[in-house]
Amino acid sequence: MTQPQLGFFGMCRWAWTQLTTMRVALILLLVLALAAIPGSLLPQRIQDPGRVNTFLENNGAWGTFLDTIQMFDVYSSVWFSAIYLLLMISLVGCIIPRTKQHWKAMRSAPPKAPRRLGRMPGYAAFTSATGEADTREDADQVFLDRAEARLKKSGYRINRRDDHVAAERGYLRETGNLVFHVALLMATLTMAIGSLFGYEGQRILVEGETFSNSLVSYDSFTPGSYYDADNLPDFRLKLDSFSSSFDDQAAGNQFGQPRSFDAKVTTNSEGKTESHTLEVNKPVRINGVGVYLTGNGYAPEVTVRDAQGNVVQSGPQVFIPDGGDGGYTSEGVIKVPDSAGTQMGFVGVFLPTATQNDKGELVSSFAELRNPYLVMSGYTGDLGLDDGVPQSVYSLDADKMTEMTDDSGNPLIIQLAEGETQDLPGGGSVTFDGVKKYIAVDISQDPTQALMLISAILVLAGLGLSLFIPRRRVWVRIKDGNAEVAALARGEDPMVGRAVSDLVKDLRDPDPAEGQDEGDVER
Repeated sequence: MTQPQLGFFGMCRWAWTQLTTMRVALILLLVLALAAIPGSLLPQRIQDPGRVNTFLENNGAWGTFLDTIQMFDVYSSVWFSAIYLLLMISLVGCIIPRTKQHWKAMRSAPPKAPRRLGRMPGYAAFTSATGEADTREDADQVFLDRAEARLKKSGYRINRRDDHVAAERGYLRETGNLVFHVALLMATLTMAIGSLFGYEGQRILVEGETFSNSLVSYDSFTPGSYYDADNLPDFRLKLDSFSSSFDDQAAGNQFGQPRSFDAKVTTNSEGKTESHTLEVNKPVRINGVGVYLTGNGYAPEVTVRDAQGNVVQSGPQVFIPDGGDGGYTSEGVIKVPDSAGTQMGFVGVFLPTATQNDKGELVSSFAELRNPYLVMSGYTGDLGLDDGVPQSVYSLDADKMTEMTDDSGNPLIIQLAEGETQDLPGGGSVTFDGVKKYIAVDISQDPTQALMLISAILVLAGLGLSLFIPRRRVWVRIKDGNAEVAALARGEDPMVGRAVSDLVKDLRDPDPAEGQDEGDVER
């Protein structure tokens, strides 16, 4: 036999049918999760372009290949966007037909009772008494009236027949399922709209510094595709002080764990000055902009003098904590481009609570400032600031520089406690004046936050309805006093048998006629 050719439109219909199946939607969801892995393993250009450039320089052809396939722009890459869009299309294709089917099912009457109710997972049979009715037929109708009233009270939709009552409930389960999927789609679209019309930026603020919300004040700035950076809301933010506490009483892994981070800030907007406390997960909002506390650390105050004794560099220098060190051991760089004769650079490690370990090495045993100590190496030469190539302020390229040495020709190690000064070879000195604290803040404006909140609430509400409301059908049939109660659940429902028992208990006559015993029930 020769099968007919599908043709172009037939292939399109087949592809659409496959795309809108639950199996393909789950596969796309899994593929999307796998595709997001490189974004967490490799540096991303939108977050840290400096690290991306360093990776490319250190990995040569391999780095170039990864850049070609957009591994450093994973979340905006063509292949990630394709998977994302296919998943959204699949979700829409699933929602629309299921919504139509659910609407028809809700408007239709519950199905009549099958011929053999005894095959149902929940089943009971018993004999009903005649009661005050004149005939058996009248008694049966009275029984069905009572069954109908009882089922309506329990929230069932009723379809009354001559000899039985068909009831159904649990349509909110499917409604919740649809609400969950629609809200999920709504949340995804809301995120996309927010990324188009909002912005996000980062800034490090040392105690005493003031941030003015302008483009040049950001350390990094990521506007949405349709956001006009010239229309940034006008406000200023000053870091008055920052305090943190760490647990020094706990034992084991809990020793040194952070307990609180509190930043005292002053905001000024439209001539109005206010004081706030900025905490983790408690942002400060100014003119529709959210300011979030995302990090903190120490900024040693260092003064560098040249051979003539002139101050060529002075002030706090931001040192970045090592994420794997609970003692807040921090690394930083000091660049001195204005010294007379030659430029200088220092690479250092800051220890908030300096101690020696078993090997005699300097380490920080605690995150608070209990014994601050600064250790640095010095370099002289060309810092490369005039080459036109962007540099990270937290790293020093010493390829064109010469390491400073002491009188014996060994590399110079500068070790300073707070208030100490060390002379440099060839003249000049370095002084460790003190320590200030700094915070890292994330500043963002998202016009869709209210809509995102609504979407999240609907997601949780829909998920709750789909998980905790059972879908169930119940039939109550009676003929000549012989009653049957049966229930059928859609999916797993361990309460089917109990629902039948409770219904039987309510429907049986309190005074069984003609010697009928309450235990005479067939299940």
